[in-house]
Amino acid sequence: MTQITQAIKQLEAGRLDPILTELYTEKGVAPQRARYVQALQEFAALYGEREVALFSAPGRTEIVGNHTDHNRGRVLAASVNLDVIVVAAKSPEPVVRLQSKGHDANRVELSRLTPVPEEEGTSNSLIRGICARFSQLGHPVGGFDAYTTSDVLRGSGLSSSAAFEVAVGTVLNDFFAANAFSAVEIAQIGQYAENVFFGKPCGLMDQTACSVGSFVAIDFADSDAPAIRSVAFDFASCGYDLCIVNTGGSHADLTQDYAAVPAEMKQAAAFFGAPVLRDVEEEEFWSRLGELRAAVSDRAVLRAVHFMEENRRAALAADMLEAGDFSSFKQLIIESGRSSFLYNQNVYAPKNPEEQGLSVALALAEHLLRGRGAYRVHGGGFAGTIQAFVPTYLTPEFSAQMDAVFGPGACQALSIRPRGGCRVL
Repeated sequence: MTQITQAIKQLEAGRLDPILTELYTEKGVAPQRARYVQALQEFAALYGEREVALFSAPGRTEIVGNHTDHNRGRVLAASVNLDVIVVAAKSPEPVVRLQSKGHDANRVELSRLTPVPEEEGTSNSLIRGICARFSQLGHPVGGFDAYTTSDVLRGSGLSSSAAFEVAVGTVLNDFFAANAFSAVEIAQIGQYAENVFFGKPCGLMDQTACSVGSFVAIDFADSDAPAIRSVAFDFASCGYDLCIVNTGGSHADLTQDYAAVPAEMKQAAAFFGAPVLRDVEEEEFWSRLGELRAAVSDRAVLRAVHFMEENRRAALAADMLEAGDFSSFKQLIIESGRSSFLYNQNVYAPKNPEEQGLSVALALAEHLLRGRGAYRVHGGGFAGTIQAFVPTYLTPEFSAQMDAVFGPGACQALSIRPRGGCRVL
């Protein structure tokens, strides 16, 4: 732990530049220094001069594997250079006080570590749920004070909620558990909080990508011990940028739409006597498609079709990257996007078909790239962002056209971050 004034001096003197370069690339060091200094100053204004620690947890980009994790499928994902940073200090009181920039303050009394119905869907529920899970797993936590700031925009498809969960879990792991929990276990703790306390039936992909870091191929066949392997590949070396386009759509009030996807996939699995689609043999699935259609809705059938094909694509995409076959990889990305649109049907909300920002962005990406890149819906879908792999020489034009339609700064070229949730100082 370091006094705030000393931490600011270290930042301004460049002593943290090596880790900032690792997390944000060399061109990001100067703005990140200023960002961390401001966060320390805000903490001091809220809580006074204290001994503090600095933490960071990244957002994530889903490469392939759209809506497969909740049915124990495969995904290829990566952490990015947008993150939540936390200034935190232990407190003698059994209370978590957390102020996030631009949001109402959170206060969680640790005397109650069970779900609070009126907190459902709030940051308080996530904090309480993470603290509860640490206690259940044999590491009771104490109070702490924190200030956070995030450039993982809500509704961007980069998993701001998972980044927040990993940030809180990383603080607790460091402060109260002597870092006993692995990155995967921190992800599982975040998922528990989101499922049980927040009330959203999410899978584990978002938290894992945020917590583990870099490119990761994840196989959720065993959800208690997902198989995770790093995939060594540098997109920049291929002359492509990974671009995320925020169409400005909000994820608010879309929980039911998200929840319907895993629910309908599991309805299809239940027809075959299985809890999830991963346990259904493809040959049996296709041979009994007519029977399945008589038992569940057509949308459930189509979402099951998407899972079967997308689960295969996720494994192939990781193999193609490792083999250096970027051309085949791009084709898989396009196939993934079309499947999400046609079969999984998560490109726009069915209750609001007049608003189709993602569809417009995909159409524009197809027009601009014309076979030279790849594009797909990004993240949970229904609103938010698309992802595109853009030849570097086209990135300025691509960004300008996207910004002209969706607003200044809508298109961002990201870097892949080599570390997940971590202590910075």
